[in-house]
Amino acid sequence: MGSAPERIQKVLARAGVASRRAVEEMVAEGRITVNGQPARLGQRVDPDHDSVAVDGALVGLRADLVYYLLNKPPGAVTTASDPQGRPTVVQMVPEEPRVFPVGRLDADSEGLLLLTNDGELTHRLTHPSFGVDKEYLAHVEGRPSRGALRRLREGVELDDGAARAMAVSLLEPSVVRIVVHEGRNRLVRRMCEAVGHPVLRLVRTRIGPLADRSLAPGEWRELSQTEVRALERTGTATDSEFGGDGT
Repeated sequence: MGSAPERIQKVLARAGVASRRAVEEMVAEGRITVNGQPARLGQRVDPDHDSVAVDGALVGLRADLVYYLLNKPPGAVTTASDPQGRPTVVQMVPEEPRVFPVGRLDADSEGLLLLTNDGELTHRLTHPSFGVDKEYLAHVEGRPSRGALRRLREGVELDDGAARAMAVSLLEPSVVRIVVHEGRNRLVRRMCEAVGHPVLRLVRTRIGPLADRSLAPGEWRELSQTEVRALERTGTATDSEFGGDGT
């Protein structure tokens, strides 16, 4: 059996969107929709079946939804199980409720990875019609020239089409900060190799609004409600892509 319908202001207040009074004001302003239609004051919604959006961003309402931010160490694979017996990211977070990684990082890459059981959010963050910044620090061979950085910014031709970085900067002689929207397989590695600087180490440092320098490799934490809401607002349609791993 699902949960009983409750007044929308109570459901959204519990989800951390705003206070009940503030939710009532947002409903009156037409900022909230239920199943695609403008919400009504006092309207009841079923968290298990109704889709509620605030300013166009869907809000996860179920009480059993969890969101983990993991600092993936090198060597771990972004799957639920591995026939080769390698450690998986799913083994590094609580076993229940069962969660899945949003996108992926290849085994050699490391850094931030989101895991959740929120299928709606996962879909929005991985579907090609949505775009979320993913920032990496790439330790590369050699010292990239200004020309190489410009090529990354303007676009390089890969075997599956052109790709470009949204932002590129040289932090140290062999450390490149690179931001991408797309999620093609091993994208950052292939882009750097295309300009003559193969990646020696790749660390994802940010996923949209999510960043945390305090997490040690293999450590995880739950997202705050504020961070979840920020992710939901980030997952709005753009002309860019987010999915896969980009690594």
